[in-house]
Amino acid sequence: MNRRRFLFSLGAATAAAGGAYAWRRDATTLPPLPPGEILGASNTVGHRLRQMDFPEPTETLQVPIVIVGGGVAGLSAGWKLQKSGFTDFVILELESEVGGNARSGENAITAYPWGAHYLPFPTQESRAVRELLADFGVLQGDPCAAAPVYDERYINFAPQERLYAHGVWHDGLWPQVGVRQRDFDQYRRFLDLMDDFQRRRGSDGRKAFAIPIDFSARDPELLALDRLSMRDFLLQQGLDSEPLHWYVNYACRDDYGCRHHDTSAWMGIHYFASRDALARDADRDDVLTWPEGNGWLIKQLRQRLAGHLLPNAMAWRVSALDRAVRVDAYQTREKRSVRRLAQTVIWAAPLFQAPRICREMTADRAAAIGAFEYAPWLVANLSLRGFPLERRGAPLSWDNVLYDSDALGYVVATHQHRAAHQEQTVFTWYHALSDGAPDVERRRLLQTPWTTWAEKILGELSRPHPDIRQQATRLDLFRWGHAMVRPRVGFVWGEARQRLLQTQDRVLFAHSDLSGYSVFEEAHYRGILAAERALAAS
Repeated sequence: MNRRRFLFSLGAATAAAGGAYAWRRDATTLPPLPPGEILGASNTVGHRLRQMDFPEPTETLQVPIVIVGGGVAGLSAGWKLQKSGFTDFVILELESEVGGNARSGENAITAYPWGAHYLPFPTQESRAVRELLADFGVLQGDPCAAAPVYDERYINFAPQERLYAHGVWHDGLWPQVGVRQRDFDQYRRFLDLMDDFQRRRGSDGRKAFAIPIDFSARDPELLALDRLSMRDFLLQQGLDSEPLHWYVNYACRDDYGCRHHDTSAWMGIHYFASRDALARDADRDDVLTWPEGNGWLIKQLRQRLAGHLLPNAMAWRVSALDRAVRVDAYQTREKRSVRRLAQTVIWAAPLFQAPRICREMTADRAAAIGAFEYAPWLVANLSLRGFPLERRGAPLSWDNVLYDSDALGYVVATHQHRAAHQEQTVFTWYHALSDGAPDVERRRLLQTPWTTWAEKILGELSRPHPDIRQQATRLDLFRWGHAMVRPRVGFVWGEARQRLLQTQDRVLFAHSDLSGYSVFEEAHYRGILAAERALAAS
């Protein structure tokens, strides 16, 4: 929520304070749960790495560049190689579908996301993302323009976001009912502080907070913020407003999968101060989105790279020979292993998998990877026969958040549809499991049955939508055990991450993990950087 929308919301506060729309249910019993299932990463296949019970290869192939991992980083590396005229490469992907946490699904109603659901307008430092968007026709004209033109079909339609608090839907993500004047005053101070950080430049002339993170200034007083939690930073500034802390905590859970008392203050400020991109004929807080979220971008990449993708192929041994790098991968559908001899390997899979597979990894690099923590996430897609009843206040928006919830709310997959009238829709609901330690939350994610999750989701959404259960025709879940690296206190500019940024000769790391947080721009940047280095070495 930007300053313009916040100030507008102040004028609407009084009007919104008249109470909630009342709804009475005639039925005395709840209808049965809709059908559904649990989807997610191939835990059974992935856990085979612990036993290493793979057959030895039955075939050896020569491939100059092997990319391990078909998420955003791996696909971006392949896109860069192809754009540079290099076509002799393969992308190995453990899952049956590429895309990583930007994957998507589709049913008879609409396409919908299983992970990342939007892309902010890329900053000028994110030039490679702008070039990608230009290649796909999303950005029109000069990618280097200060305020590029974007195809309006891909800019989120209004209304953009709302918040359910105190029985009323509020425009934007700042509550307007039950909030004191001192809360509004502190929110203004917070916005002023974030504006100052956004304008700040380091001694080298760089932005204090940039995307990609590598372009940020390195002044000691800025990096010192990494050793402080975002919660403690707010308190040091005299900002103790409960609604403000909720808002900042929500932002940290939404982008980083951890709460603001665990999040590095440098990273917490980065969330608010790093995005200064402009777009012609669009507001600064608009974003690019599609019914399937960033899965639309994955579809474009998949089409371009179709001849280079090998799904259901799990790399289980990567080792250096005298003149090549050996990559042994188990191809699950064929139930056999194939060896590929490469000049360069681009490791675009999550870093936590590397120590078991990269046989010559040094102890210090393995220890550095051990310092990385990953947030588990749950995503649900609810197919609805009709739009549910609405409480009083702001109308249904693309992004819909509940104030007193440990989840993150839902987006409406059909919001970008141009049909004048549509009866059915899909709500995509997000939950970052961040209450406890990541390993504890990961076990809870994997051990909780579908019925328990379904009751929780429908029970929560029934507060703003009393008939949601009657409207639901299907509820599917997607479990992300290691959805994103957590930028906890001391990690972003700490020794572990810096050690892994050191360039390797023939096995190049390329994943958003290297940036300390997980967004499309960082994953794309890491893939492009690794591809450029691989091309230079070939």
